Amino acid sequence: MKIQIINGPNLNLLGQREPGIYGSETMEACLSELRTKYPDVTIDYYQSNVEGELINKMQEVGFFQPCDGIVLNAGAYTHTSVALHDCIRSLRCPVIEVHISNVHQREEFRHRSMISAACKGVICGFGLDSYRLAVEALVK
Repeated sequence: MKIQIINGPNLNLLGQREPGIYGSETMEACLSELRTKYPDVTIDYYQSNVEGELINKMQEVGFFQPCDGIVLNAGAYTHTSVALHDCIRSLRCPVIEVHISNVHQREEFRHRSMISAACKGVICGFGLDSYRLAVEALVK
């Protein structure tokens, strides 16, 4: 099984950016834990601050060279991107939307997701453990 984790804008700063919201663990540590917990699953990682690059990567792994699932934390693009929504709908694999924080406990503009309706499911509010929950959902 192959799963692609894709992170959007500012998530390259995990472990440093607003630790009160996002915690102090790095994405590298999270990936190491996931790969140890799921040794039979190939877990690839990609991060970009650029919307078009996220779309290119999702099309690559979800359409042209299909993987078994995508875990997507689109960051702030979650709340603004019809382009990501349309891309997700075109893919041949399921996409799980993930958020580290509980977006519903934050600013009102974060309460609406433009991509949720295109995703298989949504996981939010469990810190970096949200990624494990998404991988587990795809594995099952």
